[in-house]
Amino acid sequence: MAKIKFGTDGWRGVISREFTFENVKKVTLAHGKVLKEKGAKRVVVGYDLRFLSEEYGRFVAGILAGMGFEVVLSKEFLPTPAISYVTKYHKFDNGVMITASHNPGKYNGYKIKESFGGAARTEFTKEIEAKLPEVEGLEPTFDEFREEDLKTPYIEGVRSQLELSLFKEREVTIVHDPMYGAQQNLMPRALRGTKASVVEIHAYRDPLFGGKHPEPIVEKNITSLMEKVRAVKADIGIANDGDGDRVGLVDERGGFVNSQIAFALTLLHVLRNRGKRDGIVVKTVSTGYLVDRICRQEGIELREVPVGFKNISEVALNEKVLFGGEESGGYAIMDYLPERDGLLMGLLVVEKMIAEGKTVSQMVEELFKEFGTAYYRRIDLPVTEKERRMLETLKENPPDKWKDLRVNRVLTIDGLKIIFENDSWILFRPSGTEPVFRVYAETPKEEETEELLSWGVSLVRGE
Repeated sequence: MAKIKFGTDGWRGVISREFTFENVKKVTLAHGKVLKEKGAKRVVVGYDLRFLSEEYGRFVAGILAGMGFEVVLSKEFLPTPAISYVTKYHKFDNGVMITASHNPGKYNGYKIKESFGGAARTEFTKEIEAKLPEVEGLEPTFDEFREEDLKTPYIEGVRSQLELSLFKEREVTIVHDPMYGAQQNLMPRALRGTKASVVEIHAYRDPLFGGKHPEPIVEKNITSLMEKVRAVKADIGIANDGDGDRVGLVDERGGFVNSQIAFALTLLHVLRNRGKRDGIVVKTVSTGYLVDRICRQEGIELREVPVGFKNISEVALNEKVLFGGEESGGYAIMDYLPERDGLLMGLLVVEKMIAEGKTVSQMVEELFKEFGTAYYRRIDLPVTEKERRMLETLKENPPDKWKDLRVNRVLTIDGLKIIFENDSWILFRPSGTEPVFRVYAETPKEEETEELLSWGVSLVRGE
């Protein structure tokens, strides 16, 4: 049996192999013991639409209630940001979300939210892991818990962060693809009373996610959304991942808009149209240079942290952070909620579109005109010990140039990131959520990005 270990966002495993009721019992008991030591009293539990998620959610709620906690379980499935919102604003000590986020359908997982609404910090999850041997062989006592509607307060929270008056001024058509996941049917509720028209696809339960990964930042996963946008002549397409905390975008022509561009557009809207200037911007190491250039231009301090939104949230606990984001399609207005929200962030791009009277493709064109072109791509390789060893070798002796570009700086806060003199970069790192080795690259030209990726793969394979 594989060791139970928390990654960048929770513990995940294949259902009936690692993610079993027996292992969920152990994790819940260990989690409860840590909470007891910290004097916690109230826990909220939610679940998505994956296979057995509701059953696992009820199981977890019953165990925690039996340990003496006041437990509230969601009446029905809901997205992860709803648990983050309720944990923070309804004053729970912790939140638990049963989900494996964007992983394939055979996975499920156990995410933890701390009282501030963000993902559990590493030291917290390490305490849980350390308690696992203590709960071996223990049988829980189950007790009663309350069930409440947690979707409505979440939707009202999203509405509170939108300039709804703008949505009442202009008719827009949005195609929304929740990818069979937990954000289904919520966008129309968030936009009620406005001139926005929402067309939803894949808005029903399918634990196999239509045979695809519920990962909206990968173009091949949202081809149906691209086709639907063209078919209904929509203004924008918005996709959310399985648990609804991340977002993918499609422009009015049905063209894919990558996550680096989506981050840049959202950040520009927050800085320029919303006028938010108080605080720093935090991005993960796998995020591209458009954000760097925007922050330089706008005079905003930028901080770079390891992959995992919890690392952004952790900065926000000690400093004023106005916006945070990562390459995987998760962004946040940090003083509202220090956690990703795929519904809110998608609608902020619509808000920018309405405020400026432009199409998505026009906004992207203007972004490139002001800050330069950026072509980003990520590839995932099967992880082997050879790649891990090569990464350590490269860290000790990184290359000093690629083609005619000299290396400007090297970052080793998470894997190895090599940044060249023209801002182009390549990053090598093992995934914290899947058994893969990721190679990321970004340059001003599409063909250069492909060349840089090929060079990087050869390096890490020792070819």
